[in-house]
Amino acid sequence: MTRFLFFIDSLSTWVGKAFAWLILVLTFGTSYEVFVRYVLNSPTTWAFDISYITYGAMFLMAGAYTLSRNGHVRGDVVYRFWRPRMQAGMDLALYIVFFLPAVGAWIYAGWTYAAMSVRFREVSIFSPAGVPVFPLKALIPVTGVFLLLQGIAEIIRCVLCLRSGAWPQRLHDVEEIESVILHEREHLAAGGEMPPSPPAGTGA
Repeated sequence: MTRFLFFIDSLSTWVGKAFAWLILVLTFGTSYEVFVRYVLNSPTTWAFDISYITYGAMFLMAGAYTLSRNGHVRGDVVYRFWRPRMQAGMDLALYIVFFLPAVGAWIYAGWTYAAMSVRFREVSIFSPAGVPVFPLKALIPVTGVFLLLQGIAEIIRCVLCLRSGAWPQRLHDVEEIESVILHEREHLAAGGEMPPSPPAGTGA
């Protein structure tokens, strides 16, 4: 089960980080627009479209990644004082009552909306450049699928926590522990020392 959870976490992480590279497109496009507009007095016809398309794609595809990192906004004023089982019970109820129906509606409506946009090869109405916007709209149901997968992983985590009384590890928790160990070893190796091996039979 842990391997399945880590697989979903890694998938969400890969997708989120892959689309994060669009920040370079957004940065270069905006910088170019500022240069030609205020220095050359020759503004482009596509800069606005590129800015909201790239930002929209990043925003959409970051949802599952943020959920995998437990990074969405939560009212921690009370929640953080609860025991793990209480937290898991509340999260599980909210996932079932709100998350699953909302994501299901997102996928259903998004598929219809995206299919129509792709069918007509929709372009932007905000500029004469005719920048295609149907690829961005096609991401809407895709985002819903990734959110649903990550949501299923979170529901499984809630069930495991209700059974054991402790939250199971997330992929980034494991990565951070491995990074700490590697940094410690590199530091000790640079000083000519290595951490001692655990005694035999300790199970470490």
